[in-house]
Amino acid sequence: MKPKTEAEILAGRIVKGMTFNEQAWAVCARVPKGKVTTYAAIARELGTQAYRAVGNAMNKNPYAPRVPCHRVVGSDGSLTGFAAGVDKKKRLLRAEGVPFVNGRVDLAKCAMTLVV
Repeated sequence: MKPKTEAEILAGRIVKGMTFNEQAWAVCARVPKGKVTTYAAIARELGTQAYRAVGNAMNKNPYAPRVPCHRVVGSDGSLTGFAAGVDKKKRLLRAEGVPFVNGRVDLAKCAMTLVV
């Protein structure tokens, strides 16, 4: 990874020449502590419906926790996959104050709108 590309990813900026995964990580880097987004929302931000590809990118995230892939959840608030395990993902989100209802993230209270 080129140092300039890494800096852009960590700053949440998408620049020409980035791979799909790098773009997904850059969008994820915009999600602040205490908020979440969904795999589908990141896909939409990237102009695609490939939410599974976003999940694959999050699974390969070399920048965690600086790029907070634990803050990406299913469209219904479910804690789908996490390289370190779903239990750890839940602990991390709870520690950040993310609310849960019936075992799912309360998206009405903590989902953020992604902005370019």
